[in-house]
Amino acid sequence: MKKGADAKKSKQALTVRSSKQNDLSAWSAQKCSQSLQKSTTEETDLGQNPLEEALSYLEKIKDRTSPKDEVMQKHLLTVEKVAQERGLAPEELDDLLNIALSGKFADRINTRLLKNLIPTSSIMGDSVISAVSWLCVGKCSRSTQVLFLKWLIAMFDFVEQKDQINPLYGFFFNFVQDEKLLPFACHVLYLLTRRENVKPFRVRKLLDLQARVGTVPPLQALLLMYKSFAPDMVTFTLPANTKIRFKNSENLWKTAISSIKRRIYGTSPASQPNSIGMAYPQSRKRKWNTKLALPASSTNFSCSAENQKSHPLDALSHAAAFPVEQLQTFPQLLQNIHCLELPSRIGSVLGNPLLLHYINCVKDDSVYQRMYYWMGQIFREECPWYKIENQQYEAEFGDFLKRVFEAECFLQHLLGRVASEKPLLTVSGAFQEGFSSCEEFLYRSLPFWDGCCCRSQVLQLVSWIPLSTFSEMKSCLFRPLMQLFFTSSLYFKCSVLESLRELLLNWLNWHIMQADMATELNVDLLNTTLSGLVSSVAEVIHFVGWLSTIALRLENNSAFLMHFILDFYEIVCDVYLKYNLPLVLMPPPGVFYPALLSLDSVTLDRLCRIMYRYRTNLVAAKGNQQTKKTMLQFKFSSQTCQEYNQYLTAAVGCLWTSNVFQKDCHPQGIQMGPEVLERTLVKDYRKSLNLVYHPALTGYAMFFLQQARPEDKIPNFKVIQGKRWEHYLQYLCAQELQGLKLFIESSINRVSQSSHTQASQ
Repeated sequence: MKKGADAKKSKQALTVRSSKQNDLSAWSAQKCSQSLQKSTTEETDLGQNPLEEALSYLEKIKDRTSPKDEVMQKHLLTVEKVAQERGLAPEELDDLLNIALSGKFADRINTRLLKNLIPTSSIMGDSVISAVSWLCVGKCSRSTQVLFLKWLIAMFDFVEQKDQINPLYGFFFNFVQDEKLLPFACHVLYLLTRRENVKPFRVRKLLDLQARVGTVPPLQALLLMYKSFAPDMVTFTLPANTKIRFKNSENLWKTAISSIKRRIYGTSPASQPNSIGMAYPQSRKRKWNTKLALPASSTNFSCSAENQKSHPLDALSHAAAFPVEQLQTFPQLLQNIHCLELPSRIGSVLGNPLLLHYINCVKDDSVYQRMYYWMGQIFREECPWYKIENQQYEAEFGDFLKRVFEAECFLQHLLGRVASEKPLLTVSGAFQEGFSSCEEFLYRSLPFWDGCCCRSQVLQLVSWIPLSTFSEMKSCLFRPLMQLFFTSSLYFKCSVLESLRELLLNWLNWHIMQADMATELNVDLLNTTLSGLVSSVAEVIHFVGWLSTIALRLENNSAFLMHFILDFYEIVCDVYLKYNLPLVLMPPPGVFYPALLSLDSVTLDRLCRIMYRYRTNLVAAKGNQQTKKTMLQFKFSSQTCQEYNQYLTAAVGCLWTSNVFQKDCHPQGIQMGPEVLERTLVKDYRKSLNLVYHPALTGYAMFFLQQARPEDKIPNFKVIQGKRWEHYLQYLCAQELQGLKLFIESSINRVSQSSHTQASQ
């Protein structure tokens, strides 16, 4: 009877505590309560609740029991089964935490319990406080303490009321003195650190510890966080190649959490509200992707009269803080930008334009470090081509990469607006060239990428590789792209060329913004970066030219491929004038001649326009060199002029003077002897590529003759000479061939009518 009364009393206590449960969201709470109610109903029908019986048994045992005890094994299996199938309610999880950390069981049993601490939805802050108190008592072993810290790190985003845990900062800080606890204690502190936590005595302790134990990445990461909050306290400089690295602590619980999420929230993503702070289900299948949504309550900002009476110091510390979940409009951001605190889920910043505005304007390196660590961890652990088990989540990883790319575009757009409208306004330098963790991810992952998985998202990220480190990492980018480029489809080749075009354009736009800011501030900001920019841009242009030459051969001079190649060179031809960069590079002959001899009139017209822009840029560069202008002065390359003149001679000889086979002097040109041309059996081979007979323009000539001589059943191209030649040129210009018009007007000296007649003849 007594045992039954105790069980009944325990069951009532659990019921009372269950009424106080505060889940992460109202939707998940309803789902979990329905699941628990169903499970409880089934167990009541059987006359018992196995989990309650197991918890009661584990709580009542006082002496150490052998792990081989049959009753013990039975209850442990019950706990494991329930935890893996439906997860543990906050109260059940609190009880098991106290049992595991009380030290009354052997390490083997404690380990089994901690590995099965899988929440259904959330973890109460009081549970963490109680667990830390057990750690301070010192009854559990070091291995159990390490496992608990790993569990806390993995489940950190499930903990509610994190402001209740921050007062425990000093307790966690004391754990760094223990060699085994050091990496995990630093990780917990990294997640908890706020500006008010950085104290001189803590900085001194960490520096002394670093001098004693040497270079420990988690310790350096924590010091770097301290330095971002208080640079005057942490004066040392970390090496440039220092990377924030923490040991992954989620592997023990990742599979269980994912299965519970799929069971509770379903396999298909649910629609998420756009407003901040509303309760909604975390619909993503993976735990890491739930962090992209802003939590319903990132911190506890309630300052009611009751809270102020019970916790007056907390009320004062948070009185000026503005809850980020209430941030709805841009005026609110401006009014509260000085007291805004980012959410614990730093990934939720990516999808929130207001918070992106915030991190773009506020000089706070801790934000950058948190984002760098979080994104780097996601890239390493969730990349589908890193781990086979992640391949089933390819679509979800692609959505994540797309979100990152959109955030980078948004930040770059903000930077451009600031540079153009408010050049004296300082912005955060950490995000000016994208997220460095994305750059590292690309350099590490591209050698293993198959070119298919998340193709569009990866190539979009390639276009945002920052200029600052390209010279060091170009081999990591060029080699894998080259291998995939030559062995993939036409569509993939075009996608790579488009990505490299956007990369070049982003670099040039960055250069323009820097130059504009230097002009407004009357400061020379370009001395240290201009040579590096010119070198990197030249390398990308040469690389794309080489790729394009081989790709055209592989794809039989595809007009579709040529479209993307000419897109790239429409930017290259205007680099000097439009982007103020002292560089003029011509396309390789493997691109120029296929475009000149193309069957597509659009390709020929675009090539003529590119040649016109090259002429304009070269004339301006030559003029600036002669007048010795310093802003755009550079060592003029005679080789560039020589190559341009060779291309010009070939184009004019092909389209106008009909002597391209005799006058083309380029080493890879189309100059051929009469004996070779006679073997083609073409009667008038001299004129076979002029404006009338060129394969790309023959259709225009035919339509012109149908309008000019409708009585002729068979068009006679020989009549297009003299005055009709002039009319034919006007007809071509009326067909929106503006590139051809500009090329003829700028590069062909039309002296007199007789010369026109002689040229046409």
